[in-house]
Amino acid sequence: MNIDDSEPRYVISIAARMVGVRTYTLRYYERVGVIEPSRSRGNIRLYSERDIARLRRVKTLVEDMGVNLAGVEVIIKIMQQMLELQNQVQELESELDRLKQAEE
Repeated sequence: MNIDDSEPRYVISIAARMVGVRTYTLRYYERVGVIEPSRSRGNIRLYSERDIARLRRVKTLVEDMGVNLAGVEVIIKIMQQMLELQNQVQELESELDRLKQAEE
């Protein structure tokens, strides 16, 4: 079974319970721009597995490492850039391998 981790599926109370925070904390994180949950037609916040993973990272950074929310945003952006660069490196390595094999 292939589950799309970006599919919105959890309402705020369930997401808060999964992460171990209060619902007002999730609302605050949304207000300051740390997370942007999807919205249902009835304007209900819906969180995906990807959102939950991000919220867990935020919670760890804030509670365990003492990083403020501005620092959390910077760290998350750097992590995203690193992932993008890793993907680009993998694509370039694959292309290089393909070109090497074509020369042989």
